[in-house]
Amino acid sequence: MPLSAHDNSAMTKAEVRAVQERLKALGFDPGPIDGDMGPRTESAIMAFKRAMGLKMRPWVGPQTWELLHEPRLDLGEKELPWLAEAKRAMNLHEVYDNVALRRWLASDKHALGDPAKLPWCGDFVETAIRLAIPGEPVPNNPYWALNWRTFGVPTAPTYGAVGSIERNGGGHVFFLVGQDKTRYFALGGNQSNKVSVVPIDKSRCPPESFRWPATYDREPINLPSMTSSATSSTNEA
Repeated sequence: MPLSAHDNSAMTKAEVRAVQERLKALGFDPGPIDGDMGPRTESAIMAFKRAMGLKMRPWVGPQTWELLHEPRLDLGEKELPWLAEAKRAMNLHEVYDNVALRRWLASDKHALGDPAKLPWCGDFVETAIRLAIPGEPVPNNPYWALNWRTFGVPTAPTYGAVGSIERNGGGHVFFLVGQDKTRYFALGGNQSNKVSVVPIDKSRCPPESFRWPATYDREPINLPSMTSSATSSTNEA
């Protein structure tokens, strides 16, 4: 374990490599897994610490080391509350898990209807927001995806932001959870007919796409790097 909480000089190359491997596994890009504490690794450390609610410092102290090396990282109370709610519905399918999905979508006392028959991405976002931040105003007709561009306050693309894009015949709304060089990663409903994470080309997201809850007092956090061999989503109907 690193001995210092204020610099990385006490870390061996093996320890640095272990940190790099954990950062990469958790979606924070440290650059090459080479045991060298370079700028990319330090940036990934800061992004991880921000995601965990710690001060952004480029060193690995005992607390950061312990969090990185938990056998199964569970953000728990440190997760943004609306993402924690959204992840409870992860992988629920509008047909195969129809009863469970409808129950979750109605758990905020508001629901559009049968997700197997209606576009429900807005219902998904509304449910997560209403359950997690009961006092946060939601848009008029939250089931129309592009109405979420009036939600909360504008924000740069950041972890947990509500994002929206136009599509043929309407729009699509989701929570932003990651990025690579050319794509964002969207946690949303009605993506391949279920709650899932899919890559979406950044070119589809104009500046007005991203919003942050107005009543939530925590600053937006960095957007983790993610990778996927999946092709970019082109049909969110």
